[in-house]
Amino acid sequence: MDSPITSIKGIGEKTATLFHRVGVHTVGELLSYYPRAYDIYEEPVTFANLKTEQVQAVTGFLRKTPNVTKGRRYAVTTAVLEEFGEYLHLTWFNMPFLKKTLSPGNTYIFRGRVQKKKGRLVMEQPEIYTPEVYGEKLNTMQPIYGLTAGLSNKTVSKAVKQALGTLTLNPEFLPESIRMEQQLAESNFALRTIHFPVKWEDMLLARKRLVFDEFFLFILSLRQIKESSEVRKNECPMKPVKETKQLLQALPYELTGAQKKVFGELQADLCAERVMSRLIQGDVGSGKTVVALLALVQAVYNGYQGALMAPTEVLARQHGQSIREMLEEAGLSVGVAVLTGSMSAKEKRLAYEEIESGRAGIVVGTHALIQEPVHFYRLGLVVTDEQHRFGVRQRETLAEKGLVPHVLVMSATPIPRTLAIILYGDLDISVLDELPANRLPIKNCVVDESYRPTAYRFMEKEIAAGRQAYVICAMVEDNPDLELENVVDYTEKLKSAMSASIHIEYLHGKMKAKEKNEIMERFAKGGIQVLVSTTVVEVGVNVPNATVMMVENAERFGLAQLHQLRGRVGRGKHQSYCIFVSGNDRPDTKKRLDILNQSNDGFYIAREDLKLRGPGDLFGIRQSGLLEFKIGDVFTDAVILQAASEEAAKLTKRDPALLEKENQELKKRLVSYQMAGTKGFSL
Repeated sequence: MDSPITSIKGIGEKTATLFHRVGVHTVGELLSYYPRAYDIYEEPVTFANLKTEQVQAVTGFLRKTPNVTKGRRYAVTTAVLEEFGEYLHLTWFNMPFLKKTLSPGNTYIFRGRVQKKKGRLVMEQPEIYTPEVYGEKLNTMQPIYGLTAGLSNKTVSKAVKQALGTLTLNPEFLPESIRMEQQLAESNFALRTIHFPVKWEDMLLARKRLVFDEFFLFILSLRQIKESSEVRKNECPMKPVKETKQLLQALPYELTGAQKKVFGELQADLCAERVMSRLIQGDVGSGKTVVALLALVQAVYNGYQGALMAPTEVLARQHGQSIREMLEEAGLSVGVAVLTGSMSAKEKRLAYEEIESGRAGIVVGTHALIQEPVHFYRLGLVVTDEQHRFGVRQRETLAEKGLVPHVLVMSATPIPRTLAIILYGDLDISVLDELPANRLPIKNCVVDESYRPTAYRFMEKEIAAGRQAYVICAMVEDNPDLELENVVDYTEKLKSAMSASIHIEYLHGKMKAKEKNEIMERFAKGGIQVLVSTTVVEVGVNVPNATVMMVENAERFGLAQLHQLRGRVGRGKHQSYCIFVSGNDRPDTKKRLDILNQSNDGFYIAREDLKLRGPGDLFGIRQSGLLEFKIGDVFTDAVILQAASEEAAKLTKRDPALLEKENQELKKRLVSYQMAGTKGFSL
């Protein structure tokens, strides 16, 4: 499992580099690079029964030779099929040779995504089969993997097949009692079947086992952290200080009841016998940062330093600026240092000196704050967000520097409390369930693509009034297999559709950090009026002047993620609007998106989303912003998460140290899991 991917026959350095891009370096990582979906070859359907936005197969009799038109960018090959007065238009790009290979008078099976364009049924880039060849594929399930440029699905599939063929079977690591109780498949069956299932039912069995494993190992690890922190003595004891009241009196608003309650819980933790590990769960705009600042002020006036870790450099600089202003308004003299990766060597050196000498009472930055060469004078409190879960490795890094600070994690991901208790099992949970009274509710609408011109005019009107707008797209570059609006092309289209005086730029995750920061800074300062972006803006920056959020292909995102995106607007004094553009007209899509239309309450949205997402929605919309598991989804798999939590609780009660003979394999797997860590949770 730990062998490099180049140990697989047929994978040289060049192909290995492509695998590295998708996070696959070893054989083990390859086998846990699960399919994101399956291609199921079903019986061809009649033209009358074709459904848009679905991949389907049709049997077609070719009456005429396909037509080839040469354009500036590529040659377009077209053919028209007829069946009882119904027509289907076939289109291929850059495949002029089809004119010779598709013979009139022959019957073929064409398979592809069906769309409606200009009132006509269209299938673009369909696969072509003879009836005999298609018959061999009928009712089989072919894995579809996440890819990168240059890496084909065939290459991944072949590599997985090779690895499974040569790998020595792993011993079963789950106790038999758990497998029987939860009706779980054997681990090696699950690993083979998830990649190459014979039928849908087998795939579901395999997936259930792998999801359970992932949740179970995660929860056992959390329990170990919880146990170690419960016995960890508070080495930074504090007392309430008058300066927190001074800060409260200087605020231009009064705290909500929920904010007061949560700050009370923080104060009690900071003064308690054991070190604090607490999560503040609050919807977008519920005022988590102000509560965190009160805790930081308490730490500073007890003689400690406080660190605030932000997910992006731009947000770190914004936090630093706003904290300085709030402290000055309150007449509090506290040194605030900001430390980010893009600072010059001289700026970093000055920041390091301020931190080490203690002149900086509050330090704001990205996750680099707790790494070398940062040396704190007396760190007492670390405030972080869920994007940067604060785990064992980070605690050990600080412990090596002689520090065991209190930890406060802030989360804007609205998940039901029952799931939060399991997922954040190492943390005590506080909930901010009130929004400040001065916030104007965002006005929402769910529309189809025909509404675009109206939306553009509306954005122009808001921009003319001095406001700014976001447009969110699902992809970075064009993919002929998926008709989704992509950032790069969309920006050009938007520039031609809107007034030339409007400054439009794009932003996406593949850009260099410096470039991303520069664009975000310009947008924050008003230099860019419309920002076309992928979901990288989800945790990006605070722009109170942005009043419009338009999300293209909204059906491709999870509701929790759409709600997070919506939280980028509605931050200032002006009325804000969110326009969700749906790329399909399926009733279930409309039902989901209407939940956002009805409510701005993230917790209500999370509960409703949980109700709607059934066991069939296994490879569809994944939530973002949560701890991201490789195969499990805390919404879709909430029942398995609950079961894994219960079994972990039973096991640790029976065998707290996990050292009994019968659990040796489980212990090994747990250590291996903790060494690897998971995305979003550093163990």
